[in-house]
Amino acid sequence: MQIANPHSEFKPGALTAHGFPDLRPFFAPRAVALLGATEDLAKFGGRCLKQMLDFGFAGDAFPVNPNRATVFGRPCFPNLAALPARPDHVGIVLPGKACIEAVAECGRLGIPFATVFSSGFGELGTEQTLAAQAELVRVARAGGVRIMGPNCNGMINFVDGFALTSTATISGPRRPAGDIGVVGQSGGAAQVNVMWRAQEMGLGISYQVSSGNDADLDLLDYAAFMLEDAHTKVVLMLAERIRDGARLRLLAARAAELEKPIALVKFGRTEAGARAAASHTGAITGSDAVFDAAARQLGLIRVNDARELYEVAMLLRRRQRPAGHGAAALAVSGGNLVALTDQAASVGIRFPDYVAETAEQLRRLIPGFAAVNNPTDLSAGAIGTRDTFAKAAAIILEDPAVDALVPVITIAPNDDIRSVTALSAASDKPVAILWTGRSAADPTLTPEVLVREGHAVFRDALPCAQALARSMDWAAFLRRRTAPPTRPAGLDAARARSLLAAAPAGAMSEAASRAVLACYGLHGPLEGIAKTAEEAVAEATRIAGPVALKILSADISHKTEAGGVRLGVQGAEAVREAFAAIIANARAHAPAARIEGVLVQEMVAGGQEMLLGLTRDITFGPVLTIGFGGTLVEVLRDVTFRLPPVSTDEAEEALESLRLAPLLHGHRAAPACDIAALAEAIARFSWLATDLGELVHEIDVNPIAVLPQGIRVLDALVVTRDAGA
Repeated sequence: MQIANPHSEFKPGALTAHGFPDLRPFFAPRAVALLGATEDLAKFGGRCLKQMLDFGFAGDAFPVNPNRATVFGRPCFPNLAALPARPDHVGIVLPGKACIEAVAECGRLGIPFATVFSSGFGELGTEQTLAAQAELVRVARAGGVRIMGPNCNGMINFVDGFALTSTATISGPRRPAGDIGVVGQSGGAAQVNVMWRAQEMGLGISYQVSSGNDADLDLLDYAAFMLEDAHTKVVLMLAERIRDGARLRLLAARAAELEKPIALVKFGRTEAGARAAASHTGAITGSDAVFDAAARQLGLIRVNDARELYEVAMLLRRRQRPAGHGAAALAVSGGNLVALTDQAASVGIRFPDYVAETAEQLRRLIPGFAAVNNPTDLSAGAIGTRDTFAKAAAIILEDPAVDALVPVITIAPNDDIRSVTALSAASDKPVAILWTGRSAADPTLTPEVLVREGHAVFRDALPCAQALARSMDWAAFLRRRTAPPTRPAGLDAARARSLLAAAPAGAMSEAASRAVLACYGLHGPLEGIAKTAEEAVAEATRIAGPVALKILSADISHKTEAGGVRLGVQGAEAVREAFAAIIANARAHAPAARIEGVLVQEMVAGGQEMLLGLTRDITFGPVLTIGFGGTLVEVLRDVTFRLPPVSTDEAEEALESLRLAPLLHGHRAAPACDIAALAEAIARFSWLATDLGELVHEIDVNPIAVLPQGIRVLDALVVTRDAGA
């Protein structure tokens, strides 16, 4: 083989400055080969090559098939070694075992990228097919080849005119390149439900990928390329699985840095949905509640379906950042305003009152227009009057309380429609046009035409409200984004690590658990361990006041259920009696339990009982749980999740997101809790999770009492991981 067109600057597997592979030769190769090429359009290899040629690929395209001399009038080669130039990207449409050998051949010839279209790998979930996929990856990595797939439908590059896919969505003249990237594991859903339907409504696509099993390169790699690309302003993601939470965090951070939003649909919200995703592409999903909270924390815009993806992209691609969640709307149809107001309120959009100057200008514009409200019904004053609607909209947009505008058009003359689009083009604030009807005289003026011109046009109130709310949420995320959390002072990670390393795998006792927490500044009340009733009396005397007695056993995690807790105990005789009862109850509840004694603890009165938890998610690893605690935690179920580490500001934001958050600020006669101290404790706990997460399977701090001044850890359980886990 003669090496005619190598990417001399590219090294297979090379990473960009942001930690993702350099995929430029993958998306825009100078030469490409297709193994399994044929003229038979009933076969994948035939359709794939025909689409590539019809799409207008300007580089060298080499069909490879030992059984044919030509394909579509082009010379056909028996194998890769016979090619006159080294391709940058090879498509493989061969039986499973032959795919593995083909990838090995790519490695021997120095070909950096391959797309394996063939199925019969990990998506089937059998021991044999999983082993075949693992071997495919092993061979690729040994040869320095990065692969898309297997079981995929390829990619489309509208910017450079290269398509390696069989999809019928690109048949016919090539659509112009746009500013929206689309990535998904599913071929049909990503290419039809998102890309094609977005194009049908007037949006333009820069790149599209349907990546299949993601055995090597994955959804995040393609999204990272699109973020860095100058043509792409928004990335839309249709994800059946995301297997690496750390890389997702890296991708989200880069998206925020570039101010290029990522909107995504993540399948698996329900157990049934998770099973369906697994059966389709071999996906294994983590907790949906954790993913949902992580997406909000990272600034990922999670939506419900494909329609929401491309409709929110209409607004996001305009790169206008609303300053808040206050909108205004105006129409000549009061019913449409009522519908819009209801839908907008359901997604967190407010309609603030206009400032006095705005109201006065509107009254001057429309004589007799006394009741100036937001939303604004212009029906009586604007119908039949020239430019009144546009002038009113311009006045409203200048109102400092208004962050975005929704002009509602029904059936209107072209001049009225064009006055609204002129306002949209000139505005620094988002303008979401709700057009429920048509042009009164010109059937060629359609919503699709306006979208192609760059406007955001919606046909119904709910999609309009949803897209506007997502745009507002994204802008709010960018405003509150700060530098990464800094490590608090006084953390003793080395001692905590030694305590965990010395403990056997499994549950630690409460005293040992709280010793670990104390290394991070999370302290409990005065306490002591008693092995006899008299020692319990001595500890109670030292504490001097009412005490709590708790069974101390790593084998009894739910002390109350075991009868292993007595609260508010005071006096020597009462302490002796409580000690004896606790020991007896514990032995009856769990005869084989190892009992270290009884914990005698200072009673902490008042305050709000909260919980902190650390669990492990299959995607993100260590995850924080923050919420209202105590014995009713399973009933209240008022918790939220965060990825560690977090700052004190992020901790306070998490607390305020809870349904019962008003209780922390004081309710009725109860004093306000020390929220700052609790936020500091959460931040410190998050660093424990960051530093020691690989050693810990679970931590349960419940309850943590939040007092008017300070916090106290009243109970804790640390469960260590097996060293081999």
